[in-house]
Amino acid sequence: MEHYTWESVPLEVMSELISRKVISGDKAMIAQVFLKKDAVVPEHHHESEQLTYILAGALKFQLEGREVIVRQGEVLRIPSNVPHRAVALEDTLDVDVFSPIRADWLTKDDAYLRRGEREKS
Repeated sequence: MEHYTWESVPLEVMSELISRKVISGDKAMIAQVFLKKDAVVPEHHHESEQLTYILAGALKFQLEGREVIVRQGEVLRIPSNVPHRAVALEDTLDVDVFSPIRADWLTKDDAYLRRGEREKS
């Protein structure tokens, strides 16, 4: 057993627009993701099933030919290997849960997040 507080987890700054805190187990991981307004998470996909719970703000997702806006208090489930993209409609804090774990996040092999893209208005 391990016990964490979010305050004790180091903040990883990915770009000027995106930062995160990650806690990982052997088979699942959870992350707080902080996105500034207009931050873009470029299209990508992964083996992990993803649950995204919006604590504050809103994200506009594009996946499976659809656009879905997920707001505070809502959860989006993204199945394994489904390409998806997200844009922060306002400053946003979300909690992402992944199973299996995102090894690319743990090894910092996630350059798509580190580019710091901004949505063009």
